[in-house]
Amino acid sequence: MNAVNFRTDFNMDAVSRWRPEQVAAIPMQADASLPVIVERDVVPLLTGHVVWDMWPIAHEDGSTLIADGRSFWFFLTAPRLPDPDLRHDMARIRLFSRGSDGWLDHGNTFPNGFTPGSREWSGSAVLGSDGATLTMYFTAAGRAGRERTFEQRLFETRGLLRIEDGHPHLGGWTEPVESVVADGACYARADQREPDFGLIRGFRDPGYFRDPADASEHLLFTGSAGWTDEPYGGVIGLATRIDGCWKLQRPLLSAVGVNAELERPHVVFHANRYYLFWSTQRSRFAPGGPSGPNGLYAMVADQLEGPWRPVNGTGLVAGNPASKPQQAYCWWVTGELDVISFIDRWGMEGCDALSGPALASGQFGGTVAPSFRILISGDQIHAASETEPDENGG
Repeated sequence: MNAVNFRTDFNMDAVSRWRPEQVAAIPMQADASLPVIVERDVVPLLTGHVVWDMWPIAHEDGSTLIADGRSFWFFLTAPRLPDPDLRHDMARIRLFSRGSDGWLDHGNTFPNGFTPGSREWSGSAVLGSDGATLTMYFTAAGRAGRERTFEQRLFETRGLLRIEDGHPHLGGWTEPVESVVADGACYARADQREPDFGLIRGFRDPGYFRDPADASEHLLFTGSAGWTDEPYGGVIGLATRIDGCWKLQRPLLSAVGVNAELERPHVVFHANRYYLFWSTQRSRFAPGGPSGPNGLYAMVADQLEGPWRPVNGTGLVAGNPASKPQQAYCWWVTGELDVISFIDRWGMEGCDALSGPALASGQFGGTVAPSFRILISGDQIHAASETEPDENGG
């Protein structure tokens, strides 16, 4: 499959918006705060390494693959460094599994030098109907062998998965191909050498979704509006497979003027409605405007193209408590409505994470956060109790 620059006259008036007045109502959500993470929650997955953004191996219908009592998850990983922010410059995708005995490590997903970026960033993984062909959608950040940049490109590759006694055998990857390319008009090109005012444009986090209404295939992604110079121009982009190629569509959601980054977007189809989830941070809300916590957010619609309306009236599903505003990040909702994230800067006790990398490193979890379930009732979503892996690896 070749990347296609697809241009059309998008009807931008039809793009749903996350509006300031919706965000402004977030402080009234008294029940949206997650429990405080404590020391017993911080259990490393891999000695000497940190893990963060994660996504499951899922079937085409969005349900999580369970084999031999285990679910299988890809994480971004890097060696534990004195400054945890440097992990983004050496991120690799690594496979883990979870069962009744906890988490197991299964090694790096791709051979050294296989992917076209200087590091591997987030995506999604879909197991085909044959039960063996796995398609990995991922972000290639920068370019291999070149000076570090914040360029982001969407790639995909297919491999073969076999699971024996709970142990995955994954390989035979095809040469990565670029899925779809930012057009520079609707979607800004993410090609910065360095951040601007601490912000980077987005064209990353490809999330696969097959629409049960017509079996059409889509990729969602974190994007930046190309039609404005507004630095807080976050959008959730969409590409649709047409005649074997991914082609850009108008964004599903715009937060222009409200928020700069709507990260890790993914859709869950539940009770005949579409639920669009993403994560964002307080620091990504536009200065001078309303803001919400680092948290999991969502919109709901009756069809994929929208219109999308904010769940709970605000968009916030669950966020970090005010006393621990950076304790966790990057929430992923499975087709079974389980939610997983990673422990970020926990136990800061009022300290400023910018006061120095040593402090930040000491309080950076770099491991899996306590999971929880969500309860959905129409346009309302609330977090339920924390969960532990059950006998099916869920």
